[in-house]
Parts: sequence; structure tokens; C-alpha cells
Amino acid sequence: MLDYFSKLLSLINLVSLSKVLITALVIVIAAEVAKKSSLLAGLIVSMPLITVLTLIWLYWDTKDIKQVSDLTNNTLLMILPSLTFFIFFPILLKLNLNFAISMFIAIFSTAICYWGYTIFLNKFFNISL
Repeated sequence: MLDYFSKLLSLINLVSLSKVLITALVIVIAAEVAKKSSLLAGLIVSMPLITVLTLIWLYWDTKDIKQVSDLTNNTLLMILPSLTFFIFFPILLKLNLNFAISMFIAIFSTAICYWGYTIFLNKFFNISL
């Protein structure tokens, strides 16, 4: 019985490691493409690759279509506040702020937008995290 659990744990770790490697590969490819063509890299990173991979991993693990559908709907719902990062960050860089400071402020500002958006969703649509 212990041998069975040991093999099962090894398989789970192998599957998790495979997920991490595939996901990391997508990010590395996008970063390498960005060195050659920012437009092509923009196309790659604007595609919902992480969402698609997450949906695949979720379905693979659960076989639950409702969970996959709920995640898709909630992802669509949360796109609006995520766009604020792409407004803040380039503006901060154009103001000649340091990259790291611009990144921190953009992430912090986007987090505030997410916080306000979740309050808005809860108050007006009774949707909560």
C-alpha cells in the first residue's frame, strides 16, 4: 500500500513539474521574441496563453466543465481592472521614472484598481471573491 502511494505521489509531482515547465517555456519564448520584435512579443503576450493553460490544467485535473466555465466567466469579468497596468506603466516610463519604480507604482495602482473593482462588483452586482 505504501509503495502505491509513493508511486502516486511521484506521478503527481511529475505532472506538476510538467505544468510548471510548459508554462515557463511559454514565458521564456515570449521574452526571447521580445528581444527581436516587440510587436510580435506583444501579440504573443496579449493572447490569453496563461488563461488557456490554466483552463487546460484545471480541466485535466478536475474534468469539471462547470469549474472551467466559471473560471472563464470570472476571467472575463476581471479583465477590465487588469488593463489599468497597461495604462499606468507606459505613462510612468514616459515620465522618465526608473523602471523598477514605475513597475512598483503600476502594480500597486493596478492592485488598488482591483480592490476598488471588487468593492464595486460586490456593492452593485452582489459578486464577491
